[in-house]
Amino acid sequence: MPRTVRVRPMSSREERIGLNEAVFREVNERIEALAQTFELKGEPLDLVCECGDAACVQRITMSREEYEQLRSNAHHFAVYTGHEIPDVEEVVKRMKGYDVVSKNEGVPEHVAEETNPRS
Repeated sequence: MPRTVRVRPMSSREERIGLNEAVFREVNERIEALAQTFELKGEPLDLVCECGDAACVQRITMSREEYEQLRSNAHHFAVYTGHEIPDVEEVVKRMKGYDVVSKNEGVPEHVAEETNPRS
């Protein structure tokens, strides 16, 4: 009797990129929480690039105010300059040392919303 094997369908490219970015966003949330715990209010945050490349090791720095503004929109991520993925997101703001990207409609936007740690 042949054995039935169920294969889970592979995630779409946009989903994989979005999930990678969500992991980096979560890492940055924890970095920010630690900064609060140790009362480093005046110090800039040393964060990881939130791009879709799981192997990325670039760092970005921003103030707490910039970070809170970034996190106020579930569709926004901070990426090292040049790390945007044009078919998934668009640069909406250029800052010193990083860019803010906004997820495109559809799967990228949905993944960003579903993985938002602040919702």
